[in-house]
Amino acid sequence: MACSFIRLQQQKMAVLRWGIAGAGSICDDFAAAVRKLPVQEHDIVAAGARDAGRAATFAQKFNIGKSYGSYKELSEDPNVDVVYVGTVNSTHYEVCKLMLAQNKHVLCEKTLTLLLKHTQELIRIAEERKVFFQEAVWSRFFPAYRKLRDQVSSGAIGDVKSINITFCKKIAVEKRAVGSGTLFSLGIYPLQLIMAVCGPEMPEKIQACGTLNADGVDLTLAITLQYKNGTIAQQTTSFEIGPPDEAQIYGTKGTISFPKKFHAAMDMTINGTTETFPFPDSLVQNGLQQVKRPGFVYQAQEVRDCIQKGLLESPRFTHQETLTVSAIMEEVKRQIGLNYDSLYEFGDGH
Repeated sequence: MACSFIRLQQQKMAVLRWGIAGAGSICDDFAAAVRKLPVQEHDIVAAGARDAGRAATFAQKFNIGKSYGSYKELSEDPNVDVVYVGTVNSTHYEVCKLMLAQNKHVLCEKTLTLLLKHTQELIRIAEERKVFFQEAVWSRFFPAYRKLRDQVSSGAIGDVKSINITFCKKIAVEKRAVGSGTLFSLGIYPLQLIMAVCGPEMPEKIQACGTLNADGVDLTLAITLQYKNGTIAQQTTSFEIGPPDEAQIYGTKGTISFPKKFHAAMDMTINGTTETFPFPDSLVQNGLQQVKRPGFVYQAQEVRDCIQKGLLESPRFTHQETLTVSAIMEEVKRQIGLNYDSLYEFGDGH
């Protein structure tokens, strides 16, 4: 899918006005990062949650002028340009629909939805309404990933034949009702890296095996993808072991590796030479590295840049890539017996 455009008013956006949907830890991290960006470019003007008290506490913590006890109220705030959706996975679909219905631009945490049909519907609505809509795959906006794609496309390591990625975190497992599991919590990271190398096309073969707990949540999962050109990609995710977080890409002329934190890469090794990608000095001096996920600034900046240019999606992670990830996950769910359909049996996302 080619990158889409929308014609905006002929005026430069002075400040991008953010609304935050959710008051959990991921929203906390995103708001903390945005507050380190230039105030003449980004502001957080409203926050919303299902609980008015939590929304008010969140707003007070980050000096946000308005708070709402429902996502609907947040969606109707005329002073909000774009909404960051950081709710639990199982509610992304309904919250995004509310925001899109009010013609808000949306940056939604990954994984976008638990069902392929919901992903397809949200992207269709966003494109019909001509608003910017982005899955928050923050990895793609790190400078290291830009260098990765340049190196692969230039043939620096020849033809890619094998990709091996391991991402494991030994953590407490949440309930299936919130959309937990390694596929949706961790699996998006290896998949997006594989597509950064192989492109947005569906692989020819998908093979998956995994272990599920009594609640139907996958605890450990292995996926193998085989592409038309012969590239084979393997990924392992787990909540039972840790903390492997590494990736290797093997080509006919060399290797690219992320020896640590491939999902938030600050350095990358290309044919034995390691290159580091530090945060801009201006942001470091503003205390960026004091926040838990400083890399969130890259995706916030990307959203503003795209909206200013009139884009409906980021060319660094397109709607087509989101759809491909969702389609792969749909097949993986089928193969390992993972089912979230019952969460939505009473209506659209409720």
